[in-house]
Amino acid sequence: MSSERGPVFLERRTYRRRRMADAARLLPILGAALFGLPLLWGIEGEATPTTRVMFYIFSTWLVLTVLTAVISRYLRQEKQDPPDTGEW
Repeated sequence: MSSERGPVFLERRTYRRRRMADAARLLPILGAALFGLPLLWGIEGEATPTTRVMFYIFSTWLVLTVLTAVISRYLRQEKQDPPDTGEW
């Protein structure tokens, strides 16, 4: 065995980039779950007003769009920054 080992932990920047990429991969699943939620509202016997459902769908769409823009901007910025060498 060699006496030198690699770092025990990932570099902070690499770790954050991977977590943001994971978040980007999970956004479509989150969106599908949130868009399917109004289907459960009509179980109580009364019909849910269409305006309420449309406001919910539009606001969900808006939130998912903003989240996607923030994540993609972060990932694009991380790609352009030079890697951290750990030196001052």
